[in-house]
Amino acid sequence: MFGKSATSQERAERVGDGQAVQGRSLMRDAYERFIKNRAAMACVFVLTLVVAFVVFGPLFAQWNNEEIDWAAMGDVRGLGAPAIDTGHYFGVDDLGRDLYSRTIQATQTSLLVGLIGAAMALVVGTTYGLVSGYVGGRTDAIMMRIVDILLSIPSVLVIILLLVIAGRSFLMLFVALGAVSWLTMARIVRGQTLSLKNREFVEAARASGVSEITIMIRHILPNLAGVIIVYASLLVPDMILAESFVSFLGLGISEPYTSLGALIAEGAGTMAYGTLWQLAFPLFFYVVIIITMFFIGDGLRDALDPKDR
Repeated sequence: MFGKSATSQERAERVGDGQAVQGRSLMRDAYERFIKNRAAMACVFVLTLVVAFVVFGPLFAQWNNEEIDWAAMGDVRGLGAPAIDTGHYFGVDDLGRDLYSRTIQATQTSLLVGLIGAAMALVVGTTYGLVSGYVGGRTDAIMMRIVDILLSIPSVLVIILLLVIAGRSFLMLFVALGAVSWLTMARIVRGQTLSLKNREFVEAARASGVSEITIMIRHILPNLAGVIIVYASLLVPDMILAESFVSFLGLGISEPYTSLGALIAEGAGTMAYGTLWQLAFPLFFYVVIIITMFFIGDGLRDALDPKDR
């Protein structure tokens, strides 16, 4: 009895009625560890509320994001402050546009930039690092030197140069963010691939005549899922931060669209007039999204960390 051992996939626990409960998978264990993390689950709940606001908030808007309230336009004496009777729940900006509708649009844009930017970095970085680590040799050395050279260039400088040269647009913003965000992912995946490619299960697949591409996709990539999921969850707030920075500099999303970074820049520019609501509301959603995403990523890392199992 004491000499018998079993993996998490094979173990069974005896219960009082004599029946066996089969062992759970590693992902099932990770899921249960994650839901026990109170901070992470609280952040999931808060982020769900933000997404619900973005989806259903427009149903309650009395003004669209481009409509101008001429009575409140340019007012610096507080008449454009948040008020339910005027329909401006978050007040208006310095041009008389409804800040409630613009905040919803800005949150949608920032979340879209974060998700698409992270997805681009995930696909490019994972593919690049997987090929580099598995092929090895001179190919690996060359591919990693390219990554080192690109990492030596400040990422913000690359983003700004691409946006200035190619112009400001949604497409170029995604390209600019994706061009610098995949590098760290590539190095992480490459390091994990190097530690896996000579393991017994890979050697067994290779001896069975399985093609190299199949080995990478079906045997190595699934074992990188934990690392990829954790880093992807942390990439989303990084993308939002980068977009907010370039928007704050006036190089991000252009009118008639807006983002949280652009709204924060506008609000900071009007603080001298006492219109604090122009900064407070977009800054609140920005901070909530960033903090919740980081806590969720931290919770995923703890849940998927094999050292803690």
